[in-house]
Amino acid sequence: SVLRPSVRRNSTSSPTAHSSVVRRHILRSIVQSEGSYVESLKRILQDYRNPLMEMEPKVLSARKCQVVFFRLKEILQCHSMFQIALSSRVAEWDATEKIGDLFVASFSKSMVLDVYSDYVNNFTTAMSIIKKACLTKPAFLEFLKRRQVSSSDRVTLYGLMVKPIQRFPQFILLLQDMLKNTSKGHPDRLSLQLALTELETLAEKLNEQKRLADQLAEIQQLTKSVSDRSSLNKLLTSGQRQLLLCETLTETVYGDRGQLIKSKERKVFLLNDMLVCANINFKGQLEISSLVPLGPKYVVKWNTALPQVQVAEVGQEGGTYDKDNVVIQNAGAKKSSPASQAHNKVYLGPPRLFQELQDLQKDLAVVEQITLLISTLHGTYQNLNMTVAQDWCLALQRLMRVKEEEIHSANKCRLRLLLPGKPDKSGRPISFMVVFITPNPLSKISWVNRLHLAKIGLREENQPGWKSPDEDKKSKAPFWCPILACCIPAFSSRTLSLQLRSLIHSPVHSPLLGFSAVSTSLPQGYLWVAGGQDGAGGQVEIFSLNRPTPRMVKSFPVASPVLCMEYIPEKNEEDEDRESGGAAPDPSSVVHPTICLGLQDGSILVYGSVDTGTQCLVTCKSPGLQPVLCLCYSPHYLFAGLQDGTVAAYPQSSGGLWEMESPPTCLSVGPGPIRTLLSLEDAVWASCGHQVTVLDATTLQTQQSFEAHQDEAASVTHMVKAGSGVWMAFSLGASIRLFHTETLEHLQEINIATRTTFLMPGQKHVCVTSLLICQGQLWVGTDQGIIVLLPVPRLEGIPKITGKGMVSLNGHCGPVDFLAVATSTLAPDILRSDQDEAEEEKGEGPSHEPPPAPDSHLAHELVHKKGILLQYRLRSTAHLPGPLLSMHDPPDPDGTALAHSEEDGSIYEMADDPDVWVRSRPCARDAHRKEISSVAIISGGQGYRNFGGGGRPALGSETDSTLLIWQVPLMI
Repeated sequence: SVLRPSVRRNSTSSPTAHSSVVRRHILRSIVQSEGSYVESLKRILQDYRNPLMEMEPKVLSARKCQVVFFRLKEILQCHSMFQIALSSRVAEWDATEKIGDLFVASFSKSMVLDVYSDYVNNFTTAMSIIKKACLTKPAFLEFLKRRQVSSSDRVTLYGLMVKPIQRFPQFILLLQDMLKNTSKGHPDRLSLQLALTELETLAEKLNEQKRLADQLAEIQQLTKSVSDRSSLNKLLTSGQRQLLLCETLTETVYGDRGQLIKSKERKVFLLNDMLVCANINFKGQLEISSLVPLGPKYVVKWNTALPQVQVAEVGQEGGTYDKDNVVIQNAGAKKSSPASQAHNKVYLGPPRLFQELQDLQKDLAVVEQITLLISTLHGTYQNLNMTVAQDWCLALQRLMRVKEEEIHSANKCRLRLLLPGKPDKSGRPISFMVVFITPNPLSKISWVNRLHLAKIGLREENQPGWKSPDEDKKSKAPFWCPILACCIPAFSSRTLSLQLRSLIHSPVHSPLLGFSAVSTSLPQGYLWVAGGQDGAGGQVEIFSLNRPTPRMVKSFPVASPVLCMEYIPEKNEEDEDRESGGAAPDPSSVVHPTICLGLQDGSILVYGSVDTGTQCLVTCKSPGLQPVLCLCYSPHYLFAGLQDGTVAAYPQSSGGLWEMESPPTCLSVGPGPIRTLLSLEDAVWASCGHQVTVLDATTLQTQQSFEAHQDEAASVTHMVKAGSGVWMAFSLGASIRLFHTETLEHLQEINIATRTTFLMPGQKHVCVTSLLICQGQLWVGTDQGIIVLLPVPRLEGIPKITGKGMVSLNGHCGPVDFLAVATSTLAPDILRSDQDEAEEEKGEGPSHEPPPAPDSHLAHELVHKKGILLQYRLRSTAHLPGPLLSMHDPPDPDGTALAHSEEDGSIYEMADDPDVWVRSRPCARDAHRKEISSVAIISGGQGYRNFGGGGRPALGSETDSTLLIWQVPLMI
């Protein structure tokens, strides 16, 4: 009765009462799903493990039984205890309405991580024992079938054993729902946020262990297919290889006229230093594999060292390799005739489109010349006049647009790789073109990005690029570590030595992001770098990222050193609708992105940031000509933190910019300088000395103020937000502190010095000079030039640091002056395959299965079967078998809605490829998660040095202003 409230009675009451009803529904979901889960664990032990142990004669030895059901008793024990505590919470729900602290207490114990880790790491072994027993012992297979048929929901042993892998994503989703319906100030709110942090941390650790176990299993499976004495076998067994990506791709071979000759499925492995392509051999196994998920055997077709592999996009061949000195042959096709080698052209499907586009461009140029000639005619002629000529031009332009779309579409799923072959008789190198069709556009983007990053990762400065303070000699930095992509000098054209002060990224939307080595190397857009020198004015430099290596495209001086910059994006349509009450916005008031500069002489300059146009739109002076130390914006105001302890608030004008002609609203915060401002949802935090003042972003009233440090001399210098917390750094000491955004409670303190001493043993005094949070990582820059990377949760929880972190071996010779992020989001239409678009036009909704590949005996089976993802996805549980979890009532009264369907869980219905256990085919319920960002992190400081090489300056002068650019792998 506690869990079945009368919704109707509360329907007219306050939002708080409504959220209270919803919270009860979610609590009921938690109780029901936990009951169902514990029942499943009991069934594994009672229906399978115990009978197998007691069975005579034994179909599975006692030792094998121990391995298959390893740690399940302990998992059941953890959840039985949790279930008891949960039921007592339900009994007292009306009085307390608290659940978060129970999750924290139950799942923050190291024992929970240990038992689940052991279970996850053992899962592949357990499945291979079951698979082998099914093949060799008919009695065992018969036992499994019998148990499945006699169960009420017909879930198989596999279906039951996969449930522990799903449990934490399900908990996370339910707690996210609970948090959304828990108002600020509610006694359960902070503990719910901490619970989310605990569960996400646990899930991430298990996910990483599963990934490493799967990677090892894949490399072992590949090694089995290689002769013991081959050089490839030695490379694979040396233990130095990391598997970055492996997928089944369709290799296609084209004739000279672009016609498809043949296509075949291949397994392609991207290792950290080589690319391996293997045939998939299913011979003699099809009959059995329809019952048991047997893996394929691989036969290695070719392998190539990574630096020699090149991605060749359609239409971009000219820039990627030297055409005159390389003969390209089509891999798999008959040898090109001498005639075709002389022309040095092999058309591989899409290149024909590019040739046709070039032909259209030439024709358009000719027609434009004809148009000019027609305009000089003196007479009037029926079919030879300007109207006809302009129609020709328009028609050709339309044809060119169609052709460009065809090329773009052909590129979406087509991965073209140039591989080195044996030189020809004259000694000229021959390159082979191999063309793969990827299952979807996302896969293509992933391959291009990972290939590019893996090649950069092989450079000396990235071998290794990061170290863990207490790691053992054998362990290597994981591939998710950012990779140093390039090092660029700033202010190099100036004779004076200018100090770097600030950098911001001005993004530019690019429809082709993700489709070439160029566009996956860095986000698109421009970097604005600014600084100056006392008494010598300021300088701004703009670097373009729309090329393989960033280069400076514009430089201009300003009257005084630039102390800070802020990028202000244009408003999205939702914001405008909300403010205008749904009325159409006045076109003259639409604000394009702007960049604001704060100067030492008290000036604030506002520039338009459209491409490289640097038109100064507005300029003004701060009250009292006080130096502008920091800037931030909210929907209604531009805030400037001044040297004298004042925050100046400039309201937004009707034209969309800031009203800077009239005096701003001045808010006195304290006696010292305002070192940093941070904009939160409805508030602005301003730091003055060791105190932080919280201002209402709309009314400009002071809400409250608190001490961030007990030492008055320790000023707050940096603040960054993630989830429901704010990390702060101080002018004194090596500590950073975490505060809760809602209660302002001090939650955690971390000493950075302990993580840097192993690089510079003599240095005891370390000071934090910059902070940045990006994609679950907290970047900390120090005055020694060392950069520390610490893991923080990504969800709405508390961004507590939960691991040792990593230290970059690449850094600066002086303090890290700033850390900034550059990010671009992929255009959504790029991620849709042609089939998606065709089916949407037919009105059938988006398609989520790859099209069958020609000549593939597996294609028709794979299209109809769903894979099961045994990996943690934290944004949704859409990949998991069974219905989606939600706070709504389950459709059936027994609470069995979380059980697998027979198709999902059955080992007789699974796809034949065992890596489907790790890599799922796209699922209809996962269609909404389609946003992908390309991310780079930029640090600025004096000089560049590699601490791994004795800490000496690596290149250039120690005093030169330098930008280091790291790339983060695409989050796919």
